Amino acid sequence: MRTIKKAQERRNEILDAAEELFNQKGFDGTSTNDILEKVGIARGTLYYHFKSKEDIMDALIDRMTDTILEAAKEIGANKSIPVNERMIRVVMALNISRGNGKEIMEHIHKPQNALMHQKIQKIILNNVPSILADIIREGIEQGLFNTLYPYECMEMIVAYTNTVFDDDMVHLTDEERTSRIVALVFNVERLLGVENGSLMYMMRMFANGNENSE
Repeated sequence: MRTIKKAQERRNEILDAAEELFNQKGFDGTSTNDILEKVGIARGTLYYHFKSKEDIMDALIDRMTDTILEAAKEIGANKSIPVNERMIRVVMALNISRGNGKEIMEHIHKPQNALMHQKIQKIILNNVPSILADIIREGIEQGLFNTLYPYECMEMIVAYTNTVFDDDMVHLTDEERTSRIVALVFNVERLLGVENGSLMYMMRMFANGNENSE
C-alpha cells in the first residue's frame, strides 16, 4: 500500500536526504535522481515541493539559519550560564560551517550565489545584535559592563565581524587576521567599558571558529 505523507513531513524528508547527499557527494556531484532514489519518491512529488536542486539548497540554508538563530536565542536566555561565557556560546552557535554545514557554506560562497550570501548576512545583522544586547544589559546590571548603548555596541561588533572576517569580503593573511582579532577585542573592551585585557578570553572564541571553518 502506497504511503501518503503530510506535505511538511515529506518536505523535511527530502531536505534531510538532500543534505546527507550534498555532504557525501557535494552539491554539484548530487543529481535530482540521487535525491529521488534516496527518498523513494516520483519526480513529480519532488517538484511539487521544490522547483530545482538549487531550490532545495535554498530551503536547507533557510532551515539551518532558523536552527542556529533558535540555538543562539536559547543560549542567550539561559541565565544559568555566566554572562561572559554566554557571549562566547551565542557567537559560536552562529558558526554554520561546522559539521554538515560545510557543503552549504561552500555553495553560499560561490560567486553566482552572492544574493544568497547577502541574505544570510542580513539575517545575522538583523537578529544577532538584539540577542547579544540582552546579555550585555545583564552584564551592566551585574556591574560587569558600563555602556549606554548595549544594542548599538553589539550591532557594530556583529557588522564588523560579519564583513571583515568574511573571506568573500576581505582577504586576510593569518597575520592580518590575528591582528584584526586583537584589535577587535581591544575595542570591544572600550565599547563595553571594561578593564584592558579583561576580554582577551574572546581570542579563544575566534581561534575555535577558525579551526572549525577549515
